Formats: sequence, structure tokens, C-alpha cells
Amino acid sequence: MNTSGFVDPSQIRAQFSSAMSAMYRAEVPLYGDLLDLVADTNAQALAGSAALKQQLEWTGEIERLAMERHGAIRVGTAEELSTIRRLFAVMGMQPVGYYDLSSAGVPVHSTAFRAVHEAELQVSPFRVFTSLLRLELIEDEALRALAAEILAKRDIFTPRARALIEQCEAQGGLNAADAEEFVKEALETFRWHTQATVTAAEYDRLHGQHRLIADVVAFNGPHINHLTPRTLDIDEVQASMPKRGITPKAVVEGPPRRQCPILLRQTSFKALQEAVAFVGQSSAAGSHTARFGEIEQRGAALTPAGRALYDRLLNEARDDLGEFPNEANAQRYADLLEQRFEAFPDSYPAMRREGLAYFRYFVTEAGKAARRDGTAPRNLDALIEAGHVHFEPLVYEDFLPVSAAGIFQSNLGDDAQVSYNATSNQQAFHAALGATVHDELALYAQTQCRSLAECARELGLEALG
Repeated sequence: MNTSGFVDPSQIRAQFSSAMSAMYRAEVPLYGDLLDLVADTNAQALAGSAALKQQLEWTGEIERLAMERHGAIRVGTAEELSTIRRLFAVMGMQPVGYYDLSSAGVPVHSTAFRAVHEAELQVSPFRVFTSLLRLELIEDEALRALAAEILAKRDIFTPRARALIEQCEAQGGLNAADAEEFVKEALETFRWHTQATVTAAEYDRLHGQHRLIADVVAFNGPHINHLTPRTLDIDEVQASMPKRGITPKAVVEGPPRRQCPILLRQTSFKALQEAVAFVGQSSAAGSHTARFGEIEQRGAALTPAGRALYDRLLNEARDDLGEFPNEANAQRYADLLEQRFEAFPDSYPAMRREGLAYFRYFVTEAGKAARRDGTAPRNLDALIEAGHVHFEPLVYEDFLPVSAAGIFQSNLGDDAQVSYNATSNQQAFHAALGATVHDELALYAQTQCRSLAECARELGLEALG
């Protein structure tokens, strides 16, 4: 019980997610169309599969499905990244995972801010994929210096947002009035600005180096560049978008369609061309293309063994294709994925037996009755076989670097591919962040262990595993 008078961080996160969704819907009307499409698709999927509905009820995901969102932002400096970490901490969001996108031609490295405990995720699964621009990858020294100079002049946080972050850190939380004000002030960091911070000529130089560099450097803040609802059938969404006047990207990123989804599948529509006023212009005579719509389908979180198998099969399919997936080769790529992923078991019992995915375990009514009767087995496999313990896959809460790069490239334009001779630099990212990121696989393992411990407690056993 919270006796401090502070609002639970998960509740602040839920408020912020709702406010962000309303703001983005006003800024990007097509986002509202996506929400309607996803709601219709999810209702259809649940009506057509009692097993799917029961699975979501077991895990509690059915309650969070309609409010599930992830956003994405790109910041330009270490100070911005460190402060955004502190801002998200007010909402109970911590940095999870490290993603290097430079090897895929995108000059950023990233993390995802989210809740880390399953109980907090049930309240609000809102997450933000946050990328830091790697200025050192700009080969033109004069342009690199210009970008650094421009970024040094801006403050992406309101003074009141900074004050409330400091207050939360000092006092250990925010009361209801302060939490409401925090949400309002924090939202300003993510708002779209039509006024650029650069001249048209400077924008063209930045854009010529990489479109994403222009997106990060040329504006007053890291406008939310997409907000993503979760669907239960991304293939149906992909097929339905054109019927609603929305043009999807050619390829669904991630694994192929399966009976038992794994990890993350994503699709999007092309970025919007939006009016911009550059420095020295009296009106919004220019334009910028960055913000887009995205939809995702989340599947089972994979263990290290499962991820290794996934990565190998994905790489093999891409090697078979021999080029970047695009509209011209979309069907061939889908066929190659299907062929390669025949090697990945497509049932949850098989994935569990082979140690490929993480699961949550639940004691059934039969299990509770057997404990009362003293007839329950003593080990996990026997309990499952007897119907005393039920398991469901843990939902994957994180991201995939190849998929993220594919989404970025699709919306930056296929001609925007750049080769960077750079290596992953997680140490530098941690230094900029002011913290180390959580290992997402360790978090899933902890959730699985907690569910087994709870089952053991309910069954009167010392341990299960």
C-alpha cells in the first residue's frame, strides 16, 4: 500500500501514454486510422480464436492490449540522453537492451525505456525506443562541428519538467497534482515543431549526409516520430491498410507468419511530408519527411538459444535474397523466410522442451485440488502433464535491431542506405546515458523464475525448475 501520497510511477506512465496518444493523433490523423484498423483486426482475431483469447486471459495481456503502445525518439547529445533517462525514471521506465544500428546504415545506437517487472507492465506496457545520434560517424568535419554547435544551443526540456524531475529524485515521487503537471510538461519534449533551428541551406547539408541526421539536428526537440499500437494479426493489417487508403511498406519486418508468433513483427506506412519554416523564412515554405505510422505484433520472448537460432535463420534468408528487402522482391523474401524458419519449432510445448522461449507458469484448479488431496506430482514436467500447471509464453517486450533498421530505412527512403565503418560502442552509450542498460534476457529469466516460485508456493513445494 502506498502511504507516501505519491502516485505510483506506473500510473504516471499510463497517464503519459494516453496523453501522448491523444497528441500524436491530433498531429498525425492517419494514426487514428491505424488505431481503428488495429481495434477491428484484434476484435476479429479474438472472435475467430477461442484459444488465443484464453491465452491472453491467462497472461493478463487482454487487459493491456488496447492501451499498448511504443514510441520512438532520436536525441542528439549525451546530456539529452541522460536527462531523458531521468524523465522516464519518473514514470518507472528503465533502459533495457543496447541496439547498434550503424552496421545497418543508420548512424545511431539505441535503448528501449520500459517497465521491467511483469506487474508494472500489466498496468502500462508503454515503451519508448530511444536513439542517440553518433556524431562521430559524420565524416565531414565541418558538418560534424556545425551539427554539434546547433545541438548545443537547444534545450529539449521545459524548465518546469527539469524541476519536477529533480523534485521526484529528491523526494522519491510525485503527488497527484505534480504528476499531472509533469505529464503536461514532459509532453512538450515530444511535440512536433514546424519551426526549424537551421537555414534551408544547412538543412540540405545535413540531409545530404543522412536524412536521419537532419531529423535529429534541425529541430527544437525529438518529436515522437511514430507511435505504435499492437495487433494480434499483422498480416491482416498489412492486407487491410490499402483498403483504408494507407500504403504499407513492402515487407513485414521480423520472423515470418507462424501459428505460435515469436519476438516481434512490424510494418509501417511511409513517412509524411510536413511543412517546415527554416531560419530566415517568413512562412513554412520548406518540408521535412520523418514521422510515420507503425503497427507491431508481439510474440514469445526467446532464450539465448532461441535468439541464436532466430538470428541464424534470419541471416540465412537474407543471404539467400542477396539484396535489401524491397517492394520488388517482397514475395521472394517472404518465401525464403518461410523456408528457413521451418527449422524453428512452431508449437509452444516444443519451444519449451527445447529451451527456446521463456514462459510464465500458473497453477490450475486441478493443481490446487491435488494439493488439498496430497496427490500432486513433485516435478514440473509431471505437473504439466497432469494438468496441474499451465504455461504460456512470455510476451517479447523489446526490439530487434535488424527490424528497427528496416523500418528506419523504409521511411527514410531505400536510396538512403549508407555504409558506416563503425563498431558497436556500448561503453560510450552507457557513458552518455549515465547508467548501464538492463539485459533483457535476464529480465525474462527473472519473470519466469518468479512464476515458478509462485507455483511452488501454491503447491506447497520447495522449488520447481
